[in-house]
Amino acid sequence: MFESAEIGHKLEKSVYRREVPKLRRELLDLQYKLLKDGRFQTIILVNGVDGAGKGETVNLLNEWMDPRHIHTHAFGEMTDVERDRPEMWRFWQALAPKGRIGILFGSWYTDPILKRVMGHEKRAEFARRLERIRHFERMLASEGTLLLKYWFHLSRKTMKKRLEQLSAHKKTAWRVGPEEWEHYKHYDQFVDICEDALRETSTGEAPWEVIEGSDPYYRSLTAGKLLYDSLAARLKSGPPVISPPPPPPAPPLDGRTLLASFDYTRKLDSREYARRLVRAQGRLNQLTRSKKMRERSIVMVFEGMDAAGKGSTIRRITQAMDARFYRVIPIAAPSDEERAQPYLWRFWRHIPGHGRAVIFDRSWYGRVLVERVEGFATEFDWTRAYHEINDFEEQLTEAGAIVVKFWLAITPREQLKRFKARQEIAYKRFKITAEDWRNREKWPQYERAVNDMIDRTSSDVAPWNVVASDDKLFARMETIERLAERIEEAL
Repeated sequence: MFESAEIGHKLEKSVYRREVPKLRRELLDLQYKLLKDGRFQTIILVNGVDGAGKGETVNLLNEWMDPRHIHTHAFGEMTDVERDRPEMWRFWQALAPKGRIGILFGSWYTDPILKRVMGHEKRAEFARRLERIRHFERMLASEGTLLLKYWFHLSRKTMKKRLEQLSAHKKTAWRVGPEEWEHYKHYDQFVDICEDALRETSTGEAPWEVIEGSDPYYRSLTAGKLLYDSLAARLKSGPPVISPPPPPPAPPLDGRTLLASFDYTRKLDSREYARRLVRAQGRLNQLTRSKKMRERSIVMVFEGMDAAGKGSTIRRITQAMDARFYRVIPIAAPSDEERAQPYLWRFWRHIPGHGRAVIFDRSWYGRVLVERVEGFATEFDWTRAYHEINDFEEQLTEAGAIVVKFWLAITPREQLKRFKARQEIAYKRFKITAEDWRNREKWPQYERAVNDMIDRTSSDVAPWNVVASDDKLFARMETIERLAERIEEAL
C-alpha cells in the first residue's frame, strides 16, 4: 500500500512558490464558506511515520488559514482523567463543531497500531478495535462530518536519514528521542501493521490519503490541495451517500406489545414501602461507597412516558448517595452548541470517571423515541442509531462503567389521571404543558418506538429494566432494588 509513497516524489521550489499563494487564497476562501455554511465540520487526522513531516504540516495548515477557526489537538499518553473513561472519550472532547476545521495530530489509530507493533495486543483485539473505528467514522460521516485521513510515509532508509538530520541540529534534536528510534527499530513490523490498518479502514466515506513526506514542498502542497479538493467538493455537492441500516421491524400481527404485557396492578402499601425503602437505600449507599467502586463508575438511564415518575424515583435514589459522588443530567432539547456536534457528543461529555456516577433523566434514546416519532430525525438517522447506541454502551462497560437502564411504564389511563392531578395542584402545575397533551395523542406511535428500542438495545452488558409504574410506591421500590442488584452483580 505504501509503494507509491517510497519512489521519491519531489517538487521544485519554484513550482511550490508559484502554487502556494493561490492555494492559500483558495483555502482561506473555502474556510470562510464552511464557517458561513455551518452544516458540517471538517476533521483532519494526521498520522504516519516519525520524521515524515506531520508536525510541520499541522503548523503549515494553521499558517495558511485563519487559526481562530481551527481546533488543533495533539494527543500523547493518556492522562489519569482519560484512563478512567472509555478510550474514545478524549477524541469526542476534541471534535470541532460544525463550521470549523479540526486537526487531530495523532488520533484513534495511534494506540491500536503501537500496541500491535510492540506485541501488547493480539491480532483479534487489533481487528476488533479497527472494526470499532470503522463504525465510529461511519457515524461521523452519517452526521455530516467531512473526515480527511492523512498518512505521511517514509521509506526505511529515508526515515533513518531524516531522524539523523533532526538529531544533528540543536533546534530540532528535541524532536527525536528514544521512542522515535525504538519505532525505527520496528520499522518493518510497523509498516506491515499500518498497511493492515489503512487497508481495513479506508472506506468510501473516510478514505486514507498516503503522502510521501521526504520532500517538504511535495508534502505540503499535496496536503493542501487534498484539503482544498475535498472541502470544495463537499460544499458544492453535499455529503456522500451511505448505505442504509436495517429497516425498522414490522409490528406484530396479533397487535400485542411488550409494554402491554406487563402487570400494572401490583401495588405496595405505604408501611411496607417505608420499611423496604430504608433498607434498600442503606444497601445502595454501602454499594456506592464500596472500595471496589474506585475502579468502576455508574451510568444510570431513566426513560418513560410523561408522568411515569422518573423525577420522584431519581430523588429517592439520590437520597441514598453522597452528593459528591453523583450528578443528575436532565436532558431537554439540544442547545446550539450541542446541535453543532454529532448527537452522542452531549452525552459523551458527561461520562463519569471511576468512583463517580451520573444519572440521565432522559438520554441518548431520544434519537429513537422523540426524534423518531416527531420526525426530528430521518428514518436513516434513527435506524442507524440502534447500533451506535449499543456500541456506545459497550464502550462504557469495557471502561468499567456499570450501565443500568430503566423504562418506567404506565398505562394511558394512569397517565391521564396524573395529568389532571398536575393541572389541579398549584405546585405541580409547572409539570404539565401543551406538549405533554400533544405527545399523549401519539401514544400508539410512542409505544411502537419503545418496543423497538427495547428489542434492539437490550444487551447482555446493558439490559433494559422495564418497571410497571401505575403504583408509584411499587415502582420506586422495584427500581431501587433492581439498581442495587445490578451494582452488586457487577462488583
